[in-house]
Amino acid sequence: MHFTKMHGLGNDYLYVYGEPENPSENSVMLSERHFGAGSDGMIWISPSDLADFKMRIFNADGSEAMMCGNGIRCVGKYVYDKGFTDKKQLRIETLSGIKTLSLHVTDGRVDSVTVDMGRAAVLGDLTLDVDGQIITCTHVSVGNPHAVIFVDDIKNAPLTVLGPKIEHHEAFPDGVNVEFVQPVSRNELRMRVWERGSGVTMACGTGACASTMAAIKKGFCRYDLPVSVHLDGGTLEISVTPDNNVTMTGPAKTIYEGETDLC
Repeated sequence: MHFTKMHGLGNDYLYVYGEPENPSENSVMLSERHFGAGSDGMIWISPSDLADFKMRIFNADGSEAMMCGNGIRCVGKYVYDKGFTDKKQLRIETLSGIKTLSLHVTDGRVDSVTVDMGRAAVLGDLTLDVDGQIITCTHVSVGNPHAVIFVDDIKNAPLTVLGPKIEHHEAFPDGVNVEFVQPVSRNELRMRVWERGSGVTMACGTGACASTMAAIKKGFCRYDLPVSVHLDGGTLEISVTPDNNVTMTGPAKTIYEGETDLC
């Protein structure tokens, strides 16, 4: 099987063009960083009856994800750079609906992508009992679920301690992505993430969108003012209109091409 390893701000996946075969098993095997290629999961790209292309996302634990903001930017780069399309405006079918991409091309290669992520929904604040510790989070949907926790000191945020416990908390029967966010200014946030099915990752595009939406609702940021969300792997620019429609702009990079007989 031929694959392409790509990343968006260090959120790395293995990309394959074609219909998936044993996608959960392959993702677990190939994502392992010692015995596989090493990644946060696998993304399969194929033709779509509803859009230009379809993407399916499998996390490192084999579970299927609804949407991945960093991953979909790399899908745009993949299909354009490899000649599957010459269009710079693309529609991609995902489990959370059809997303529209605008490709930014330099010297014949895509270097960044703007994604219309659709409308975000703040579902309210939740108070969770996590092993006797009371945690307040903002529940946000961006086509997938997020629990956003605002902190004063991102360096000491209990990412690896609370992340997995909140991911599997009874309040989220299907699991949840967990973001710890420190407001920096009206147009800057610092965020770290525990992703559902993958654990700590360098970046999460949908998480950056959810965090910005939550920050606006909390009064830390404002509508129609682009917000720079600084993640471990780099920075995404997020904009939210007054009707809660979110756009995300960030880079997409190819790391290497590979072949495997592990599958």
